[in-house]
Parts: sequence; C-alpha cells; structure tokens
Amino acid sequence: MRPILLVAAALMAFAGTMVVETTEANAVVCAKGVYRAGCAGPRGAAVVRRPAVVCRTVWVNGVRVRRCT
Repeated sequence: MRPILLVAAALMAFAGTMVVETTEANAVVCAKGVYRAGCAGPRGAAVVRRPAVVCRTVWVNGVRVRRCT
C-alpha cells in the first residue's frame, strides 16, 4: 500500500508542476566574447564575428544625435 501512495504522490507532484505556466521573457541580452559577440532575444539568437554595435538617437540641445556604443 505504501509504494502505491508514494507513486500517487509523485504523479500528483509532477502533474502540479505541469499546470504552472511560465511567463515569456521579452528582454534582449548581448555579450561580447573573446572571439565573437552574440545576442539572444525572445525571437531567437544571433552570433556575429565583430562586437554588436548598439545605436540610439537622442536629442541634444534640440538637435537629433545618433550615439553608438
């Protein structure tokens, strides 16, 4: 009887973990490695040979300026 209860408890624990839904990550993560750089986001990953350049447009004293890092 005891082994049956242990199996039933294990099945209930497994079924309980399958019910929980995970949230989707929407962040983009980039890393610069020794040989290449890579970025991973919600729609997949990309690896490039040169480090990824991130550019954004900002306003400085009423003038649009493109800043890249």
